Amino acid sequence: MWIRSTMTYRASFALTVCGNLVLTGLDFVAILLMFSQVDALGGWTLPEVALLYGLSVTAFGIAHLAFGSMASLGGRVRDGSFDTLLVRPAPVLAQVAADRFALRRLGRAVQGAGVLGWALVAADVDWTVAKVLLVPLTLVCGAVIFGSLFVAGGAFQFLAQDAAEVQNAFTYGGTTLLQYPPTVFGRDLVRGVTFVLPLAFVSWVPAAHLLGRPYPLGLPDGAAFAAPLVALVCAVPAGAVWRIGLRSYRSTGS
Repeated sequence: MWIRSTMTYRASFALTVCGNLVLTGLDFVAILLMFSQVDALGGWTLPEVALLYGLSVTAFGIAHLAFGSMASLGGRVRDGSFDTLLVRPAPVLAQVAADRFALRRLGRAVQGAGVLGWALVAADVDWTVAKVLLVPLTLVCGAVIFGSLFVAGGAFQFLAQDAAEVQNAFTYGGTTLLQYPPTVFGRDLVRGVTFVLPLAFVSWVPAAHLLGRPYPLGLPDGAAFAAPLVALVCAVPAGAVWRIGLRSYRSTGS
């Protein structure tokens, strides 16, 4: 329904998508401006940083397209309109994800994929069959990891009711963090992003494998291919937290 509504005004939709492409592209413009002054950032060249950027933004763009509406859940909980979702014969999580579905979000994933395509050509990658398969595997698993953050953040809003910015700190903030090499961050932060909230498997770890660089924190060989397990470890608790949050919902009483 929301897609049909969006496509009713095709010119407006096209302009909005183009606007999203430009706005999301400004992050990469900032990286280009940095490299106009330096040859490397934390020991990583421009194509290598572009690879990090492309993996992170594309995976986040896919998750944002599917679960970006979770940010509005707090408003529904606060005004009681969430009740209408509970009486419909469809999974509540699917309804929340589809609520006011914005196809214009596709612009972020497209822009990230464009940068990723250029980086894969420009970076010095010694291609093998395993490395070719690693790219789509990483994007899918990265989208699941970010999607898990959206779902967990939505569950938190049952308690806080207006916590969209807390959720954004981990989703938008996470993808921005992953656009830069791990070598520019403190070791404790890298540990947290690897072992506590394993966003490193969205870009840092697979990019290191593709480029033949050492893994962050000396992870064992083949750690890049552990992304499906990491995605599962993120998705299962996120689903459990969602069910707990849903059971705790008590409406507004009006």
